[in-house]
Amino acid sequence: MNNTKIWLSSPHMGGTERNYVQEAFDTNWVAPLGPNVTGLEQDLESYLGHEAQVGALSSGTAAIHLGLVLLGVQAGDTVLCQSMTFSASANPILYQGAIPVFIDSEDDTWNLCPVALEEAIRSEIEKGKKPKAIIAVHLYGVPYQIEAIRTIADGYGIPILEDSAEALGSSYKGQKCGTFGDIGVLSFNGNKIITTSGGGAIVTPTAALKEKAIFFATQSRDAAPHYQHSEIGYNYRMSNICAGIGRGQMEVLDAHVQLRRDMHDFYVDVFKDIAAVSVFTVPNSDYFANYWLTAILVAPDAAKGIDREALRLALDQANIESRPLWKPMHLQPIFEHYSYYGSKVAETLFENGLCLPSGSNLTDNERIRIKEAVMAFFSKE
Repeated sequence: MNNTKIWLSSPHMGGTERNYVQEAFDTNWVAPLGPNVTGLEQDLESYLGHEAQVGALSSGTAAIHLGLVLLGVQAGDTVLCQSMTFSASANPILYQGAIPVFIDSEDDTWNLCPVALEEAIRSEIEKGKKPKAIIAVHLYGVPYQIEAIRTIADGYGIPILEDSAEALGSSYKGQKCGTFGDIGVLSFNGNKIITTSGGGAIVTPTAALKEKAIFFATQSRDAAPHYQHSEIGYNYRMSNICAGIGRGQMEVLDAHVQLRRDMHDFYVDVFKDIAAVSVFTVPNSDYFANYWLTAILVAPDAAKGIDREALRLALDQANIESRPLWKPMHLQPIFEHYSYYGSKVAETLFENGLCLPSGSNLTDNERIRIKEAVMAFFSKE
C-alpha cells in the first residue's frame, strides 16, 4: 500500500481557481486590489449574510490587528483573550502595546469559559482597568457559547472581536460564524477550509467600518493627489491573484465543509468501541461545526502505554501527521507572565488532546491507513 505522507490539513483546489488567476494575469491586475478582491468580498458577504461587510486582507492575523485598531485598543489597554488558541489570536494585542489577560476554556465547546470571563472582567475593573475588548475563538470550527459570552460582554459594555479563523462554514442557530462579534475575523491560510494560499478577511457590521479597515490596510493614505498620511497605516490588503484563488474556492466551500464533517463522522465510527478516546463534538443541535480539524481526547493509561503522545508517535511512524491541541497561551514562554483566569481545563485538554488528519481531500485508501494505524495502537489494550 502507498505509504506517502498523510497530512493534517492540506490545500484542496476545486478546479476553477486557475480561471480567476489567469484573468488577473490577462488583465494585468497583479496588485493588492482589483476585480477578484472585490468579487471575493462580495462572495463572502453573500455567504455570511446578516448584512456582513467584508474586507479582504493579507492574513487572519492582519484582520485581528485591524480589529483591535477599529475597537480603539491602545498601548496600556487590557484585552481579554481565550487562552486555548493559536498565537495569532494574541500576538496583535502586543502589536498595539496592549496587555493580554488570558481566559480558560469550558468543557462543552473548549472555548471561552463564561464563568472565568466574568471573573476576569470584575477583577480587572476592581484594579481600575476595564478591559477594552474580548477575543473569543471558535476552536477547530466549533462555535463558542455565543449567547452567554454576548450577555456578559454587553453587560459590561465590552466589544467582542470574534476570531472565526477556523470557523468559516460553521454556524449557531443558523447564523454564520464571523457575524456574531462587533468585529469578525476569517483566515484563508493554506490549511484552512478554503485557501487563498495566504490571506484573511475582516468582517464588520457596517460599510463605514469596512471602509475604515481598508483605509488602515492600505497605509492610511489620505484623500490627496500626493501621498499624505495622518494616521498610522499598514500594508495588509489582499492581492488580486490570491483573491482569484479564493473566488474559485468559494465555489466549493459548502462541499468542502461537508467533506470535513464526513471525516469527523469517520472518526466517530473508528473510535466508537475504544473507551480511552472521546471525539470532540458539538454539544447540541444549535451548533453546526465545519470540523476544520477533528480532535480527540485520549485518557492516559500508563500501565498500557496509552496517552496522547504515544498515539501521535505511532501515527507518525505510519507516516500520518497528527498534532497536539493548541498549547494554551498562558503556558507559552512569551505570555506566561500575564494574568490568567480559570482552572486547568485548557491545560488538561492540551495534555490529552490530539488533532487528526481532517482534510477534505483525504482518499479512501488514506482513511484505511489511518484506521489500521489507530487499531494497531489500541490493540495493546
